[in-house]
Amino acid sequence: MTNSKLKAGILLATLGVPALIFIFLKVFGSNKFDLPKYFPQVNDSDEVIIKNGDTLFTKMPSFNLISQESKQEEFKDGEIRIVSFFFSRCGTVCPITNKELQRVVNNVKYLGSFKIFSLTVDPKYDTPDILKKYVIKNGFEDNNWYFLTGDKAKIYDLAIKGFKLPVSDASEYNTSLKNVDEMFIHSDKVMLIDREGICRGIYTGTDRHETDRLMVELKVLLKQK
Repeated sequence: MTNSKLKAGILLATLGVPALIFIFLKVFGSNKFDLPKYFPQVNDSDEVIIKNGDTLFTKMPSFNLISQESKQEEFKDGEIRIVSFFFSRCGTVCPITNKELQRVVNNVKYLGSFKIFSLTVDPKYDTPDILKKYVIKNGFEDNNWYFLTGDKAKIYDLAIKGFKLPVSDASEYNTSLKNVDEMFIHSDKVMLIDREGICRGIYTGTDRHETDRLMVELKVLLKQK
């Protein structure tokens, strides 16, 4: 074999190997990025419950509350959902969190169906009419974003026992409080719930980088069957 033919053979082999690798990966390989699951079930001894080799995880509760449109809205399995807690008179974390959620809506809603449920921790003041005005004033109008109100005890029970998030009305035990931002204590966390009702992400709603992560992980869930 002449030197020229040898060099040509080496060149073809060098070019061909990456092509073959690409074809193999294209046909047989797939990129997989799965999300963690939160809140494993535990028994009375605080041991994680495992069944058939798999960890069992706590499902988030289903519920019905009243939206800004004065309609009963159901939080149920079969849908990808985002959950947050707020109140309309909040002047600290709530405006930031809701602006970040608006960014999620604007950037991801065209990629698939998901719903946002924002539950007020001040339901006595936050009637459906108040929530409707709040939504319009701040430009939070979207068919799949529900600002919810209802029975206070029910909402607080959902937050603490269902979604494992702290909430409290400090005015109940300190009647001297006048600043509404000091009255209602709630988490700024935002939760991503999959179609089976399992929590797949927890994010700080006031942190833009965390919201970016929420958008990435929401897209992962939307692509899963």
